This record gives sequence, structure tokens and C-alpha cells, in this order.
Amino acid sequence: MSITYKDAAGIEGMRVAGRLAAEVLDYLTPHIKPGITTREIDRLAAECMRNQGTVSATLGYQPAGYPPYPASLCTSVNHVVCHGIPNEKPLKKGDIVNVDVTVIKDGWFGDTSRMFMVGEVSIAAKRLVNITYEAMWHGIMRVKPGIRLGDIGFAIQKFAEGQGFSVVREFCGHGIGRNFHEEPQVLHYGKPGTLEELKPGMTFTIEPMINAGRRDVKEFGNDGWTIVTKDHSLSAQWEHTVLVTETGYEVMTLSAGSPPPPPFVNA
Repeated sequence: MSITYKDAAGIEGMRVAGRLAAEVLDYLTPHIKPGITTREIDRLAAECMRNQGTVSATLGYQPAGYPPYPASLCTSVNHVVCHGIPNEKPLKKGDIVNVDVTVIKDGWFGDTSRMFMVGEVSIAAKRLVNITYEAMWHGIMRVKPGIRLGDIGFAIQKFAEGQGFSVVREFCGHGIGRNFHEEPQVLHYGKPGTLEELKPGMTFTIEPMINAGRRDVKEFGNDGWTIVTKDHSLSAQWEHTVLVTETGYEVMTLSAGSPPPPPFVNA
């Protein structure tokens, strides 16, 4: 599959899908507190999607070699790195959880995720969540025509490792449009000046997974999806979908409730 470049109509379709995905997270935000189960978060998201007129991209999603994904979103708690399946275990004070939402609207995919801190969390957990958010933005800020994907990965890796954290290598961002996963792959580590050159009309996700401990991960249990840190350390992830514009970037997964960019972005 080659990279698809979006025209004006495609860009508008992606904007709408991206905003709607973010609005699902806005809707969930007040509900994510101690005592709620991730299964209930999933139910609320499915209800929100119905009301929006969107469809979950994850429900029933089945890439080669995987069982069908059984939920409308992913909920990755504490040491779960990604693809956590919602269940009946209540969240408790001190947990951190990534909620990853992808919706389809008029054939276009919008993909975004946020970290949520459940009640009061430890200083170490809060720092991991905040540094991961900043790492994502260090990657986003590099986006403009003429740079290469390796420049994005390098910016994320340099910042995260400079803060004493590690970057997961086994999972990456991806092109997105009329397909959930398109070319190119967007690594969150790398060397400047390497890999694909960015051109206007490209749309892809930047979604670093950052671990408090070592970068090694493993599959958990036998559900075919859940990935955890090998050393049981905490992991965090944030995700936006971005467009390469003529002069820089546009974040396509912003909504009224999106956390603001870190101060250094507008400095």
C-alpha cells in the first residue's frame, strides 16, 4: 500500500472524523473517576458514537493473525502499554488509563487517545503522563514538508530518554484516511534525515508509548491483544492525528475539551 495524499475534500472529511473522535473523549472525561469500570467507559463511548452518527473502527476489527477486537475503544491501565480490552474491574484512585478512540464518519477515520489520571495519582505517574504528552508534541512540532519521518522519531526519543524514560519500539503511529492503518509507519524513535519525506496532504498519527522502566513489552494473557511492560512499570500514551500542510502541520483531532498544547508549542 502506498501513501495516500488527501485533497481538499479528503482533508475536510478527516477534520470532521478527527473532531468527532476527540468529542467522544470529551464526553467520557467527567465519567472517568474511581469506581467506574472500563466496560462502562466502553458502553458510554458506544452510546456517544451512536448519537454522533459515527461507527467504532475497533469493534470487530481483525487484522491478520488477530482475533476480532471485542470493544468500541481500548482502555490501557497502568502497566498496560496498548490495546487493553475493557473489562469489569473498577478503576481505583491512583490509576492512570489511556483511552484510545477511533471513529468512522462518512468513510473517514479519526484516531486519538488521551491519558486520564484517576483521582490523586503518584508524583511519578503524573510526571510520566505529562512527559509523554510533551514527547508527542515534540514530534508534532517537527511536522512540515521536506522533513523526514526519522526527524519526528528522533525528537520524541531524545526528549523522552532525556527525561529518564524509555520508548516502546514494537508499536508505532501510522497513516490514516479511508483506511484505519495506511502507509507510512511513524516510528517514535530514529535518526534525523532518515525514512520517508513529508509532503502536503499526508495524514498520520503520532502516538508515542513511553515506559517508566525498560522499553521491553510482552503480550499479556491469551486475549491476542493486550500488551504490557515486561518489568511491570507504568506506561503512558497520547495520540493525535496530524495533517502535513503547505507550511507545517494541522492537528486534526482537537475538540473543545482537548488538553491545551504545552507552553513550549506556542512559545
